[in-house]
Amino acid sequence: MNVTLAYRGHSGVADSGRQTVFRLVPNLAREPVAFNAPLRHPLRFREAMSALHDVVISDLRFKKRDKSDYEQWKKERATQAQTVRREVYKATLDEAARRQGVGPDLEKRFDSARKRYWDARIKYSQYLRSHAMEMWRMLMPCDPVITVADDVTFFECFSADESSYGCLTVNREDGFGRADGVQFGTTNVDYSWDLYHHFQSLRSYRETRFSVDPQGFSVATADHADLREEKIDLPAGWLRGFMTLQSAMAFATQRVTLGRDAVYSMLAWLKRHKPTKSPRAIRFELIPGRPPRIVLEPWEKVIETFGPKYDGPAIEPLRIWGGRRLVVLARTLPLAERIDVHLLGTGLPSFWVVHMGEMRLTLGLSGWTANDWTRGSALDLLAPPAAPSPDLINNIGAILAQRRAAKLQDISIAAGCEPAVAAEALRKLANSGQLIHDLSADLYRWRQIMPRALGEAEMGPEHPELAAARQIMARNRADLSSREEAPNNGYILAGKVDNDPVEILIDADGRIRRGKCVCGHFRKFGIRNGPCRHMLALRWRASAKALEAYRASNWYKEIGG
Repeated sequence: MNVTLAYRGHSGVADSGRQTVFRLVPNLAREPVAFNAPLRHPLRFREAMSALHDVVISDLRFKKRDKSDYEQWKKERATQAQTVRREVYKATLDEAARRQGVGPDLEKRFDSARKRYWDARIKYSQYLRSHAMEMWRMLMPCDPVITVADDVTFFECFSADESSYGCLTVNREDGFGRADGVQFGTTNVDYSWDLYHHFQSLRSYRETRFSVDPQGFSVATADHADLREEKIDLPAGWLRGFMTLQSAMAFATQRVTLGRDAVYSMLAWLKRHKPTKSPRAIRFELIPGRPPRIVLEPWEKVIETFGPKYDGPAIEPLRIWGGRRLVVLARTLPLAERIDVHLLGTGLPSFWVVHMGEMRLTLGLSGWTANDWTRGSALDLLAPPAAPSPDLINNIGAILAQRRAAKLQDISIAAGCEPAVAAEALRKLANSGQLIHDLSADLYRWRQIMPRALGEAEMGPEHPELAAARQIMARNRADLSSREEAPNNGYILAGKVDNDPVEILIDADGRIRRGKCVCGHFRKFGIRNGPCRHMLALRWRASAKALEAYRASNWYKEIGG
């Protein structure tokens, strides 16, 4: 997807001795957004923004040794030996293509070419990150996003390896003084390494003003020499990952409250010790009436917590991966009052919300570093099988766009629907980049990540297991044999799909928590990458309403159901 970013000048910090102006230049291609107010606590803001910057540059993917010179020598030798053979082969293919025309595999060849392009671009980006940091910064997928709302101002970013998400929320009343020229909305802001270094110069003895330049929208930017325009080709994976994250934040979670002493002890241990074997997880043992207990694997190191007691239902231990990515929270610990951890389940994403008075930093982590939001944890497949109509989705979108922020219960009442259906409609809007779920305030906020709603054309086709499950339902190859009640208001479904036995455990929120299947997808991933097609088909068979909704949708008509 091509995205145009137009900035009049560069963001920066202007220091006049007694006053420091922190000026962010917005994207002129977006809706007008402006904000100008003094910072009440510049040092606290500096540390929080620095932690957000650490999220942006975070890239913990495995990096091989640099053998570029040797590989280049091997490539040159191989090229010399195969030049004639390749030329003859290419000429033969060209002749065959001219005789046959475009051919039926155009889409397949296009996908293959696009994959080669992004593989090469990512490889080049990794090389630049090691050898030319300034040039690598130019390849960052997109500048950070800032949203000015009536009660908060928040900044969002995505990590370089697409496995970590950061959102810094600042209360308008407590974090800023009187604001001038406020224009609500969402925009991209120019962010550079120079701006990060300027951040470090903020001091408490100088008045610091935070400004999203309101004058950038009232000038004829085409006539100004300092206008720079960039066209960024965003990969479908970046967009899909960002949208999947918003859907993940809308799920019901197990919330655990930790003190900063527990988080410090955990980070200190992970910093000083390198795991040499698997598993390398962080295990949460949650027993009602007791403080949470954290165990670091593979050392079985116990981190005792002395904060609030866990008041949720009794559940099995939850294990999450990606402990090294938590190091970005280190700069926020001196400011932290408490840390709320929102857990979706074993191997699924987690969200760490650091409460710092007037500020809150939300760090979202995918299941593990290599399993980013794009490829892993197909979270939408775990959602309850509600099927809101397009009219209801548009109606809820209009309600939230007018109110700017609202709770789920208020939205469902205004739309005249059940909360479960409203929640699914909100997830649909989140997947199209229209809103965000504020975990700390339990609010849905209207926030358009792009100037328009995103669809399949920008983010790619739906999950292959989801499409295959629909094909199974169309062939009527799913049979439900039993349904049994399970602890904590859940239930177990058993049956046969494509003549293979399938079992799934549905929790009280309607999500698939565990299951059994004999297919290759389940044997390889379990449900960490989402349930397989057979589990989805069995759940749809058990839900008459969901089955009816899918029969009425376009996919069923297209295959002649």
